Amino acid sequence: MKPALAEASPAPGTPRKKTIAAGPVADIDTAVAPEAPVKPKRAPRKAKVKATPSELDRLQKIIVDSLDDDKAEDIVALDLSGKAMFCDRMVIATGLADRQISAMAQHLAEKLHKEGMKRVPIEGATGSDWVLIDAGDIVVHLFKPESRTMYGLERMWGKELDEAV
Repeated sequence: MKPALAEASPAPGTPRKKTIAAGPVADIDTAVAPEAPVKPKRAPRKAKVKATPSELDRLQKIIVDSLDDDKAEDIVALDLSGKAMFCDRMVIATGLADRQISAMAQHLAEKLHKEGMKRVPIEGATGSDWVLIDAGDIVVHLFKPESRTMYGLERMWGKELDEAV
């Protein structure tokens, strides 16, 4: 014959711990439950507003004029609307030396800042063959001649690609 199972012992813990483990009580008037700390709500992120074509034209003119003032060579502006998710326009230019390319990037960032852009990220401005400037809906690439030929962004994003398709 099997021995009888012992009666289950009550759960260990104080009455307060048992109340907390049981969860909130439906009737608030008869029981006092501790209030949980309320996390402050974070403000929703603002959706990025796409620039209108006239605004893009104005920014593109500022960019191209700035590069032209700094003696950039072979300045090309490409319209990527509908082709790329990361920008609507791309400007590509060539500089002959590291110092010229760095100066072009700095001057361009200053002019865009004056036009109201709060932050203009620049990648590769410390002595690189390729400097990228993110001007929101317009991305600017500054190359040394050899690097521009090697990467061939005009071939990748230009009209020749559209004609081949």
